[in-house]
Amino acid sequence: MSRRLRVLALAHAFPREAGDPVGLFVAQLAIALRDRGIDTTVLAPSGPGLASCDSFEGIDVRRYRYARRDHETLAYTGTMGDQVRTGWGARLAFAGLIGNGIRHALRISDEIGADLVHAHWWVPGGVIGAAVNAIARVPLITTMHGTDVRMLDSAIGHRLYPLVAARSHSLTAVSTWLAERATIAGDRLVTVAPMPVRTEDFPEGPALREPRLLFVGKLTEQKGLHFLLEAMARCRTRPSLEVVGAGRVEDRELRERAVSLGVADRITWTPILPQGELAKRYRDARALVIPAIEEGLGLTAVEAALSGTPVIAFASGGVVDAVRHGQTGILVPARDVVRLADAIDHIVDEPAAAARMGGAGRRFALGHFSAAAVAATYADLYRRASES
Repeated sequence: MSRRLRVLALAHAFPREAGDPVGLFVAQLAIALRDRGIDTTVLAPSGPGLASCDSFEGIDVRRYRYARRDHETLAYTGTMGDQVRTGWGARLAFAGLIGNGIRHALRISDEIGADLVHAHWWVPGGVIGAAVNAIARVPLITTMHGTDVRMLDSAIGHRLYPLVAARSHSLTAVSTWLAERATIAGDRLVTVAPMPVRTEDFPEGPALREPRLLFVGKLTEQKGLHFLLEAMARCRTRPSLEVVGAGRVEDRELRERAVSLGVADRITWTPILPQGELAKRYRDARALVIPAIEEGLGLTAVEAALSGTPVIAFASGGVVDAVRHGQTGILVPARDVVRLADAIDHIVDEPAAAARMGGAGRRFALGHFSAAAVAATYADLYRRASES
């Protein structure tokens, strides 16, 4: 029988409490790997009210300070890149994030006798992991999730990503689109290995549902809510929409656009929700709409599919890995609000067709994104890296 492996996972996003969806897939992978003889310790940055040593569903979690308390705003917000681009205080905090991350990773790696380091996101985690590999010779696996791949064409990407790629035993990405982009950027093969979704968290909803649409995500330009608002103004079926994720970034302009388009009375704006509440929203929706451009994977598409909810999305980025056009949802050309409106009208007009897509989506998601399926892939990568 193989001995248990000890893994140090590096992530700048990890759940801070029960029900917190931020970086939840990192925790779910660690939990799923326990049954395969792999024990994970997670190292993540500090944040308001977070203890330096904690546990999340039995996973050992260590958090480290990287700046003054009022400057520790990079992690858990989804705005790290924007902050670093626009402020010197954030750049200094980012330097602390890397430097203190290396120091703590080296100490904890030695403390637990780590067989390997698994870095989530090539920056900052992969940079920290590459330093640990160079100094302590602990094998490194680096996984890319989306925002980090968009940084490959930046100055920091040109300088640092090749070093991370060279130090990594394996490079993975959560979708085909991300893997292809990263392979080209680093001239090193990146394999596709998605993150798991805990299927029991997303039970299947009723087959027939009211004509309510759902949008889930940060209200940034890349997430594309403005396209959905324009499409709703064109829809003859006049469905309602719940926007989950309001308040994480400035959304006044989007709310004003909804008013100017005449759709504000059909929209509910909801802050980010705990996992259980979000799952209920999926079960109640006729369809999830993902109007994002170049989404890394679109984990919400998988969560919706598990809930028996069809997905309407732009055929852009990694979402095409999670949606089968005409079978589990509808894909339309990116930025085409006319086709997006047509797809919405079809789903609203044809509740039986929506129900069939929802059922097919659940079967597809169970086969490709369940914890058991994903854990098997990563357990094999871990074993090969630790034996190299």
